[in-house]
Amino acid sequence: MKVHIKRQNQAVHFEGSSELSSVKVNVDGPESIGGEGKGVRPMELVLMALGSCSAFDLTTILQKQRQDLQDMDVEVEGERREEVPNIFTKIHISFKLKGNIDEAKAQKAAELAVKKYCSVHDMLANGGIEITYSLQIN
Repeated sequence: MKVHIKRQNQAVHFEGSSELSSVKVNVDGPESIGGEGKGVRPMELVLMALGSCSAFDLTTILQKQRQDLQDMDVEVEGERREEVPNIFTKIHISFKLKGNIDEAKAQKAAELAVKKYCSVHDMLANGGIEITYSLQIN
């Protein structure tokens, strides 16, 4: 896998692309270093990667369990330490599911999705970050 990061202005706006897809991602820094709000910040991308990786796996497992997943909303919140580098110390993933879903099956699916199948989780957790999750079904 390979990605390409191309500078877009004289500040810190970059465009990311991947050899696997034609989609472009805009990345920008905070105003304090010249950011202009033209993209997400790199640490936001880390949270998005964790959330989407877990959501993909949770969706797949629920489908295999023949659960009627109609919609999913995922929020990922991270706490960062004050010292540089400002790495995450804790991350919480909140899954909100809609559909005719058995709660016990969903809980087991979430456990597998986050802790067994999500490779982003493993990279972060093996780096010492505490990762928790919660599940809500309505």
